Amino acid sequence: MEKVDVCWERADGHMLRLARAEDVDAYWAGFNRFDPEGARLTGSKDHYEKDEVTSFFLRCVDDPDRRDLLLFSPDGAVLGESVINEIDWEARSANFRIALFGPEARDRGLGSWATALTRDLAFEGLGLHRLELDVFSINPRAERVYAKAGFVREGVCRDAVLLPDGTYCDDVLMAILEDEWRELRAVTNLTN
Repeated sequence: MEKVDVCWERADGHMLRLARAEDVDAYWAGFNRFDPEGARLTGSKDHYEKDEVTSFFLRCVDDPDRRDLLLFSPDGAVLGESVINEIDWEARSANFRIALFGPEARDRGLGSWATALTRDLAFEGLGLHRLELDVFSINPRAERVYAKAGFVREGVCRDAVLLPDGTYCDDVLMAILEDEWRELRAVTNLTN
């Protein structure tokens, strides 16, 4: 399926839109500020080389089986990403992930906002049947955001993730199905 450019803007000037090749430098600038807490909660390494990040970003922009959305501050800085990847067009399923690169993006509702918009794009824009994710048990705040967005806990892989400090945490599997999304949207439309 051909990528369709999408863009949403909040009243406070934050924007979520499809990543473009020309965003590569802004993406690197944002990603390069990825703080240790964000890296720990998402299972990312603590350091990446610029070429590694920018070449991966450009491959993602061109990949027809994913949709990478960037979260921008009102001044145009990249604060994070919200991604639909591993799209299986035949099964109509995909994976979802989100990363906020630093504390300035947290505790402002931006993650909830981007999660809901990306979820809606998956079902309404891409016609998917299933959207799944996994979240580390050390990140209960993210699990609450996903549950609020309609994702249902499906299982737990116990001690599946080795953390940088040598301890383990669980990997929680969650998903939302097309009919659950339709029901959620119907309820949301009634209350608005």
